This record gives sequence, C-alpha cells and structure tokens, in this order.
Amino acid sequence: MPDDQSSLLLRIADEDNVYVLLRNLNAGTRLKLGERTVVCETLLELGHKIAACNITEGEKIVKYGAPIGSATRDIRAGEHVHLHNIKSDYIPTYTLNSETD
Repeated sequence: MPDDQSSLLLRIADEDNVYVLLRNLNAGTRLKLGERTVVCETLLELGHKIAACNITEGEKIVKYGAPIGSATRDIRAGEHVHLHNIKSDYIPTYTLNSETD
C-alpha cells in the first residue's frame, strides 16, 4: 500500500466527505484513509467517488465543498459512493424524461 495516496485519491475541498479516484482501483486495493485502512471490494473506475469517512443515511454527500446529494443508506469509509447509495437533492432522477427532452 503506498504511503502517499495523492496518486490515487483527490479530496477537492477540506470539507468533502468523498474522495475522487485518480485512476482505476482493482478489487483488493488497500487504501489508507486517515487512521484507518480500507480494502476496495470491487473494481472502481477513474473519476468515481469513495467515502472518506463513515456517512450515515440522510447525511449530505459533500464534493467540491458543496452538497451534491444525500446518502440513501449508511456508507462505510472507502465504499463506492454512486447512484446506488445517494440521491440528488436537486433533481428527481439523473436521467432526462424522454417526454420532456
């Protein structure tokens, strides 16, 4: 496990509770997040987010120093943060309705 995670993870703002992946991470990759070490459970792709800390259901997901949505369930530190466990607080869905395109 590299001591310097800067080649793997980007925390855009100090208040962010997610990291952005700077490259693909294979399942089994070990990451040091603060004082804890986590293991990626699945392949995670460049640009995706992982939780920087434990996030509780209903808690805001903060990226770019601003809330981008809310957790729909508890999310463990190091877990993939994406459409399966967050919802937008701004739009009802991430896709456009074909009737309103």
